[in-house]
Amino acid sequence: MIEELDCICEECKKKDESVSQNLLMYGYKICDSCNISKTIFPI
Repeated sequence: MIEELDCICEECKKKDESVSQNLLMYGYKICDSCNISKTIFPI
């Protein structure tokens, strides 16, 4: 079953092109701003 890649962040639910890039790099469907905030504040 092939799942179509959507560009919706799992954290903030906003559409962003960086979501698919971060999915390939980190394995998480999050945008760049959520990725930075999770890096600075990992709680």
